[in-house]
Amino acid sequence: MTRLRAGLLAVGFATATFALTTSPAQAAPGDVTNVCASTLTPSGFVDVQWWTSAGCGSTTSPNMKQIKQLTGLPVGTVVNACASTYPPAGWVQVSTFFSSGCGYSPVPSFNNNAWQLKRVS
Repeated sequence: MTRLRAGLLAVGFATATFALTTSPAQAAPGDVTNVCASTLTPSGFVDVQWWTSAGCGSTTSPNMKQIKQLTGLPVGTVVNACASTYPPAGWVQVSTFFSSGCGYSPVPSFNNNAWQLKRVS
């Protein structure tokens, strides 16, 4: 039983180590990753959702976000993104709108906080 437990711990540790070393920059086009808000959104990614999580510290303001890899998506692709990051090169804003999932400020507002983006080049 001790060997089994030690083996399971080793496998769990190896899996956790791999998960921690895999960066968002290695994501495939369209992949999403959850990160703490203190993590800068990498080039080629956009924020697509914000929320509050005890896992990222204080729970008094949105402190976690989901980011989406846009690099590599085909021309003509349309995505919705939070206005908390600028669109990557080759993407243009088609429209702006309010999204409850893009509340990245601790001050509530119903102003437009999201964009519909389209890949043009």
